[in-house]
Amino acid sequence: MSGHSKWATTKNKKAAIDAKRGKLFAKLIKDIEVAAKQGGPDPAGNAALYEAVYKAKKSSMPADNIKRAIKRGSGAEGEGVNYENITYEGYAPGGVGLIIECLTDNHNRAAADVRSTLGKGGGSLAASGSVAFNFERKGQITVAAEGVNYDRLFEAAAEAGAEDVVDDGSVYTVVTGPSDMITVRKALQDAGFDYESAETAMIPNTTVSLDLEGARKVAKLIDNLDDLDDVQNIYSNWTAPDDVMEQLDAGE
Repeated sequence: MSGHSKWATTKNKKAAIDAKRGKLFAKLIKDIEVAAKQGGPDPAGNAALYEAVYKAKKSSMPADNIKRAIKRGSGAEGEGVNYENITYEGYAPGGVGLIIECLTDNHNRAAADVRSTLGKGGGSLAASGSVAFNFERKGQITVAAEGVNYDRLFEAAAEAGAEDVVDDGSVYTVVTGPSDMITVRKALQDAGFDYESAETAMIPNTTVSLDLEGARKVAKLIDNLDDLDDVQNIYSNWTAPDDVMEQLDAGE
């Protein structure tokens, strides 16, 4: 029985990982299709497509999937799906603010799914602007910390116009103005730094600190929102003490 239980656990873990990767790939494919449609199929002349393809490759997406997404987006394989960008604002338990960015071909479905998921998780939709005022859009370039000298990275980033380099442990995050991200990314590449992703994100100006129970509720709600097909990005302003984050990561 113990052997069967171990096999079942391993199988379930693998299924969960595969499902998560499948959802990630679906989001990345959408980004590629939209970028190709808006700026053309050549990543060399389309910065948004370059970043979308780069991130997909870093996530181990097969090259054929990337090529097909570019063809669909650029119209080389017939008329592609028309996606609409929609942003919702909401609140999670504890007064945590949420910004939920969707990319959808069905506005009504996206709205209904987001509203329902928020409600089931103890949250609610918020009026436009009531949450966004606390967030600022920034460029973020993530660099794996292993083997990278922080001081050298900071110097190269600062010379290129970056605002800050944050040490997140296993990752360094280079923060830029949204319009400076591509310039800084190119400068870091020229200086010999590899990077994981370069994208814009909504960064909170003030945060809400949560205890373990509150953090569990908010993390679960964000996970459920992220599982929705139409949701591309979720930004929040919650934080927690180190011991709470460690327990949360350990699944305690």
